Amino acid sequence: MRIEIASVLENKLIARNIWKMKMTAPGVAEQYKGAGQFIQILVESSWANPLRRPMSISAVEGGKIEIIYKVFGEMTQLLSEKGAGEELDILGPLGNTFKLHDDGSTPVLVGGGVGLAPIINMYGEFNLLGKDAFLIIGARTGAEHFIEHEPHNNVLLTTDDGSIGIPGTVIPAIEKSLEKTTNPAIFACGPELMLKAVQEFAAAHAMPAQLSVESYMGCGIGICQGCVVERVNGRVTKHSYHEKYSLVCIDGPVYQSEEVIIG
Repeated sequence: MRIEIASVLENKLIARNIWKMKMTAPGVAEQYKGAGQFIQILVESSWANPLRRPMSISAVEGGKIEIIYKVFGEMTQLLSEKGAGEELDILGPLGNTFKLHDDGSTPVLVGGGVGLAPIINMYGEFNLLGKDAFLIIGARTGAEHFIEHEPHNNVLLTTDDGSIGIPGTVIPAIEKSLEKTTNPAIFACGPELMLKAVQEFAAAHAMPAQLSVESYMGCGIGICQGCVVERVNGRVTKHSYHEKYSLVCIDGPVYQSEEVIIG
């Protein structure tokens, strides 16, 4: 983990309110361990906006880092206005990674909303390894998708409004992937409702699943204690961080599905 002044190489709109930024950050890139990790960006250094914003890493190549983010507030709007050559104060890489299985299982990668970045990252890692994987990406509407729906290549898109791909949530797409594999393992990141549905589906089908939990983070290093998720630990009744709760920024963001309570 280190603080580094990154230089923006590219920052472009790739779908409705969805942006992709590539930056030079050799120090952070050198310490990168794998999909699931994130950086904290100080978008604006001011008393009005003193906190960094967490952004999942969507790719690392050489000394370059890529993020995919959605504009939904003042800071992400300011981030979208950054041009090539401008600098950003970043902290990272932070958090743990998805754990690759060596048991012959077929990865089913599920992403939704702004949670698609680490899933896209992991899909790229599997491609480099020459390992087959299903990629499932959910969105509200087709305008928020930036990849093609290609069921013949095991790339499945879903939309709430049915405008592209499979209508509805990501669950029917996961069910469809099960038609082609008998030994699936789910890796998911997305909004809370999606993760809860994936968690329940995995439990009902006795499937291994890893969940990358999204959370608001003030610091990213465990000081502010703001990004708590409840652990599955029926023996503990006291509200202590160490036993009843987990901090997403330092214990996660990736958890085994059975370790945490979503929602």
